Amino acid sequence: MLRQIKPRTARSKRALEKRAPKAVENPKTALFLRGTTCSQITQDSLADLYAMRQTHAKRFHKKNPVHPFEDASSLTFFSEKNDTSLILFGSSSKKRPHTITFARTFDYKLLDMLELYLDPNTFRTISQFKGKKVPVGTRPLMVFAGTAFESPVANEFTMAKSMLIDFFRGEVVDKVDVEGLQHVVVVSADEAVSTAAADDISAKPTLHVRVYLIKTKRSGQKLPRVELEEHGPRMDFRLGRMQEPEEAMLKEAMRKAKTNEERTKKNISTDIMGDKLGRIHIGKLDLSELQTRKMKGLKRERDPHLLEDDDDDEGGDIVEQPKRKRKNND
Repeated sequence: MLRQIKPRTARSKRALEKRAPKAVENPKTALFLRGTTCSQITQDSLADLYAMRQTHAKRFHKKNPVHPFEDASSLTFFSEKNDTSLILFGSSSKKRPHTITFARTFDYKLLDMLELYLDPNTFRTISQFKGKKVPVGTRPLMVFAGTAFESPVANEFTMAKSMLIDFFRGEVVDKVDVEGLQHVVVVSADEAVSTAAADDISAKPTLHVRVYLIKTKRSGQKLPRVELEEHGPRMDFRLGRMQEPEEAMLKEAMRKAKTNEERTKKNISTDIMGDKLGRIHIGKLDLSELQTRKMKGLKRERDPHLLEDDDDDEGGDIVEQPKRKRKNND
C-alpha cells in the first residue's frame, strides 16, 4: 500500500484532493515513454498517437531502461509521479521489433499490459496524408469490426478493444455537438485461422487501425451525404504478450461509487401532468366467490305459471289426497 501523506500546506492539500477518488473521475491521462532502444518508426507512431491525445497526455523524450514484463516497478513509479493511468511504452529489439506496450494502472498499481507489434511496411504517419487536420481536443467516433472482438471469453483482442476505447475516449460528457464529430477511428481484425498454433504470433489475426475524416456534403435531401477521407495514422499491429488483471484488483477497479441520487422505484411512474401513478400486482381472482350486493329486483318472482311448468317437467301423475270427514257432534 502507498503511504498516506498528510498535507502541510494548502497547495499540497489541493493537489491531494485532486488525486483522491471521485464519483466521476477525471479524464485519463496517458504517459508516453521510450526505451533504451527505440526505432524511428516506433517514435513516429508514438508521436502521432500523442498528437491525437495531446490535451490529456504527457511525453518523455529521454531513454528509460525499462522492461515492462520483467519488472514493472518503473512504470508504476512514473504513473504515481505524473498522475497518469495509461502508459504507452515504445521499444525495439531484434526479437520484438517496433513494439508499443499499452499498460493501465489502478491506484498507481499495474492493472494489465498488452504488447502490439507495428508493421513498418504499411505504417503511414499523419503528415503523409494531405488535407484538413482534426482540431486538437475533438472526440472521435469508434468502430470495431471483426468477430475477434465479440469473444465471450477475455483474450488479447477484447483487451485491445478495452484499451483503445480508454485511450480515445477522453472526457466523459452527457451531450455531444454533432459539429464536433469530425473523425472516426476504425479498428478491424482479420478472421482467425483455426489451424494456427496458439503461440504463433505471425499466425494471429492482424489488427488494422485507420483514422478517417468525416465530410458532409449536399445530397438534395434532409440528411447530408457523408464521405470518409483517410486522415492518418495508418497502423497494422500483431498482438504479442499480455498480462491479465488480477480478479480482486479488477473487481475493485470496476466498482462504482454510491451517490446521493434517488434510485428509480419499481412500478411507479409520473404522467405528463405530474401525477404519480402506481401499479399493483395481485393474484388471480375467483369471481365465483365474489360477494355482490343483494337487490330486491334480482330475486325470482313466484309466478303460478312458472310453478305449473316446473310440475310438468317432473313428469309424474298428481295424486289427490282424500279429504277427512268432519265429525258430527249430534
